[in-house]
Amino acid sequence: MTGVLFSSWGRQVVDNRTKSPGSWEAADQVDLPERFKEDEEIDALIGWGGLILRSEDVDVLELCRVHLEALRDKSKPCGKCNYCTTGFEEMLDVMNDVQKGEATDEDLEFFQSAAEAIMDSSKCTIGKSGPLPVLHALKHFRDLFSQPETQEPTPSHRYYSKVTAPCMDACPIHLDIPRYIELIKDAKFGEALDVIRTRLPLAGVVGRVCYHPCESHCRRANVDEPIAIRLLKRFVADQELSQGSRPKFQITPSQKTGKVAIIGAGPAGITCAYHLGLKGHQVTIFEKQPMAGGMMTLGIPPYRLPKEIVNLEIETVKDIGVQLRTGVDIGKDATMAQLRKEGFQSIFLSIGAHECKTLGIDGEGLEGVYPGVDFLRDANVGKKIRVGKRVAVIGGGNVAMDAVRTALRVGAEEALILYRRGLEEMPAHGEETKDAENEGAQIKTLTLPKRIIGENGKVKGIECLKVDLGEPDESGRRRPVPIDGSEITIAVDTVIPALGQESDWACLGPECACTLSDWGTIDVDPLTLRSADPDIFAGGDAVSGPKSLIEAAAAGLKAARSIDRHINGEPVGATDDDYFDRVFERLKVYDPSEEIKIKDRLERKQVNKLAPDQRKASFEEVEQGYPSPDAVAEAERCLRCYRVVTIAIQGK
Repeated sequence: MTGVLFSSWGRQVVDNRTKSPGSWEAADQVDLPERFKEDEEIDALIGWGGLILRSEDVDVLELCRVHLEALRDKSKPCGKCNYCTTGFEEMLDVMNDVQKGEATDEDLEFFQSAAEAIMDSSKCTIGKSGPLPVLHALKHFRDLFSQPETQEPTPSHRYYSKVTAPCMDACPIHLDIPRYIELIKDAKFGEALDVIRTRLPLAGVVGRVCYHPCESHCRRANVDEPIAIRLLKRFVADQELSQGSRPKFQITPSQKTGKVAIIGAGPAGITCAYHLGLKGHQVTIFEKQPMAGGMMTLGIPPYRLPKEIVNLEIETVKDIGVQLRTGVDIGKDATMAQLRKEGFQSIFLSIGAHECKTLGIDGEGLEGVYPGVDFLRDANVGKKIRVGKRVAVIGGGNVAMDAVRTALRVGAEEALILYRRGLEEMPAHGEETKDAENEGAQIKTLTLPKRIIGENGKVKGIECLKVDLGEPDESGRRRPVPIDGSEITIAVDTVIPALGQESDWACLGPECACTLSDWGTIDVDPLTLRSADPDIFAGGDAVSGPKSLIEAAAAGLKAARSIDRHINGEPVGATDDDYFDRVFERLKVYDPSEEIKIKDRLERKQVNKLAPDQRKASFEEVEQGYPSPDAVAEAERCLRCYRVVTIAIQGK
C-alpha cells in the first residue's frame, strides 16, 4: 500500500516521516481503504496488527488514548482478567498525564510494563494484542510522549472503534462467536443461546446445515484444528429442546411501529420477521407453500435437518406476535397493491429461488426427468417416488448432493453425480460430498451431458461428452471444453438436473417499481436491501441467487433494520458496521500464516454419525450432537480471538 507516512502493521515498520513524498516506501503488509464512508477519508488506523498513519496531522497521542478507551470498554463485559480490568485504566491514567505534559520517564516505564503485563496475562486477544500498537507508538513516537508541555488533543479528527474476531468477521450474520463459546465453556448453555439469538433466531437449523465459514477463519486451526463452532451452536439449541423449554423474548418497541408484509417464510423472511417483531412491528408472513420454512423444509432432506427443528424455531418466532399465513400466493391470491391497501407500510420479498434451471438438451421432456428441487420437495413431503434402479444427478452443488443421497433412500440401487468440472471446482461443501460417497454415490467428473436418451417416452440413458478444463469463466472456475469424439452412454432410469435455481417473480405486479437484473434477481441497494420501489425491500436468494442459509438469514437481519428506519421516517442508509465490513475485507482479520505459540495441542471433539449402511434405510438424522462434557471440552479449545480497531477520520 502506498501513501503511508508510517506503518508498523504486520511486523513491518515503514517510516517515511523524514523522506520526500516521491521516495516513500510502500507498506506491503497492509491494505487499507482510502475512505470509511464516501465523504470520510481514513487518516490513521490503530489495531491488533500495529499503527498506520497517512497524515502528519493525526494526533498520535489522542489516537492512542481513544484506542485504549475502546480496549477498556470492549474488555469490560468479560471481567475475567484482573490485568485487563485494571491495566487499561492504569494505562489511560498515564495517557492523560502525557497529554497534560506531566508524565515522567518513570510513568512511561510503568506504562510499558502495564501493557506488557496485560499482554502476558490476558486470556483473550483483546489483552494479548490490544496494547501492541500503543507500544509501537511509544517506541517510534517517543518524543511526543516525553514532551513536557501540555498537549491538548487536536480536534481535527473523529474516531470510530469496532471489536471483531476472525470467526465473527467471516460469519455472514456476524454472531459473537467467542462470547457464546465462552459461555458454553462455563456451562451457561441458556445464556449462550441468548447471545446467538441477539442476531439469529434459527440456532438449531443453522447449527445443523451451516457451511461454517467461521471455522475456515478460526485461529485455532493455526495450532491444530478449528473449533467446531457449528456443532456448538447446535448443542445449545438442542439443550433447550431437550429440556422442553421455550424462550421468553423482551419486546422493545421502536418509537414508531407499523405493519410489515413479508413474502416468503424461508430463513431470510423468518429472520426479518423475528427482528421486526422484537421491535414491536405488526408482521405478517405470506407463504405460497402449505408449510413454512422454504428450502429448510422443502429442500434440505430430514437426514440433515429434521423438520421438527425447523417447525419449533418458526413457532418461537410466532410467539413474539408474528402472524403466518401459508398457502397464500402473492400475485395470484392477492396483489402487492392489495397489501398496501390493507395498510402494510413496508414489504420484504424473501421468495427464495425455487424454479429449477433447465439443461437445454434433447430429451428433457421425457418421463423420468425430475428437476432437483421438485424431487427434493416431493421427497420431503412424503410423496411416493419411483426412480428405478439407476439414477443420474446432473450438477455439483449441495442440491445435487442432497438429491443423490435422497435417491438412494427412495429405492435407487445405484446413484451417480455427473459434473462437468473437477472435484476442486465442485461448489458442494466437502462434508456433503464425503457423506454422499460414503453412502455409495458415485461421482463422475469432467462429464458433460449431451442428450437424454428415451424409449417409449421414458428415460433409458444419458449420452455425455468428456471434457478438458480451459480458461476460467465469469465464475472464476475453469471452463469445460468438450473433447470431440469422446461420447459415452450411461444407462439410467431417472435423470435429476440440479444445475441451480431462479426466482419466480409473479408476485411483482405493474404497481411495483422494482427492477430485475440480467440474472433474474431483484435489484437492491446492497447495503440497505431497498429496491427501486421505496416501500419494498428484498433479500436472500431472490437477490443473490442460490446461496447459503446463513447468508439468507443475514439478509433478513439487514432488511429488518432498514425497514425499521423506513417506518420511523429515518434515513435508510448504510451503518457503521457496513463500512467496517469494507475495512476488514481489505485489512484481513484472519492471517492463515500466523504462528501461534501454544504448546498444548487439543484434538477437536468428534460427533457420532449413523453408519453408512444404516443411513440408506431411512431419513433418520445422520449426524448426532455433542453430549455436554464434549461440548464444554470443545469450547475450552477456543482462543477468544477478539480484536479491536480504531480509525481516525478527517474532520471534527
